[in-house]
Amino acid sequence: MEHIRRDFATNNRAVKLGIGDDCAILRPPSGCEVLVTTDFTLEDRHFRRDSHPPESVGHRCLARGLSDLAAMGATPLAAFLSLALPSTMLTEAAGRAWTTRFFAGLRSLAELHDVPLAGGDTSESPGGKQALILADIVLIGSAPRGKALQRSGASPGDALYVTGQLGGAAAELTTLLARRKRILNVKTSEDHPHMFPEPRLDVGEALQRRGLATACLDISDGLSTDLAHLCRASGVNAEIEQEALPIHPLAARLGARSALHAALHGGEDYELLFAAPSGRMPSSLAGVPLTRIGTLKPRRTGHPLMTLLAPDGSRTELKPGGWEHFSKPSRTEKKTPKKTPR
Repeated sequence: MEHIRRDFATNNRAVKLGIGDDCAILRPPSGCEVLVTTDFTLEDRHFRRDSHPPESVGHRCLARGLSDLAAMGATPLAAFLSLALPSTMLTEAAGRAWTTRFFAGLRSLAELHDVPLAGGDTSESPGGKQALILADIVLIGSAPRGKALQRSGASPGDALYVTGQLGGAAAELTTLLARRKRILNVKTSEDHPHMFPEPRLDVGEALQRRGLATACLDISDGLSTDLAHLCRASGVNAEIEQEALPIHPLAARLGARSALHAALHGGEDYELLFAAPSGRMPSSLAGVPLTRIGTLKPRRTGHPLMTLLAPDGSRTELKPGGWEHFSKPSRTEKKTPKKTPR
């Protein structure tokens, strides 16, 4: 696909040799370590062709990997995309148009963050007329040696923070699937937390550069599930203050109970969840609001890993309720509508 090489030509100094050879050649900055992340985007699991605009699919494909780099305070160096398409996507006009718009969405986000597409692969997906689209994105990033943010550095007494707002992606997906009709034209500049999430790269880099965070990860599987990952990795318990949660306006429209569920368990907000020593934390970084939502506690046998503090002062156990890989489809779809079910 020659137009891919043409459309994604780059002068980025991190890429010595990009698309067109058997391998790409990258130049990591001196004194830095290389970070690598990979993510699948699967039709009927992460998107539906009949409901998601192609630009959204391309954008989200790249955003997932960029958010992983943001969570570790890394700077993107290059992206690699392997794309499997049904044969009709290249032989029929509608299919070619979908592919063009997919790459337009991916390229728009790549240009925004100066992320060159340095290589990849294309193939015909099996299955004939029932064939599905599969995209596998690999992101390469860099961080100063020994400075990358991890999940395992938090301590009891640290405060918990999130960037932006929570629950918007789950709320928008619920609305999108209820329509059962694809939105044909969507502007990325509008607020679409599900279709066009904003990876918090600038915030992640600032947290790493200024040494503000002790542990960090992105909220891809739901706050409750991702917080459990942080607690287990750092050997701590957590208490979340319900009233402190920054609820996205789209989630607030669902009503108080559904909004809380979306914020705690919805996932795919791609905001950052991080721990930091109690003390002075700016109200925003890189123009993105930061909200303190709780505190980390010492690990105590017999006590819940996570606790939710209600406005009336009562405490209840907060169990992971977001996306769980390889869980039974019926349970996952019932608990977590954020992943588009087949």
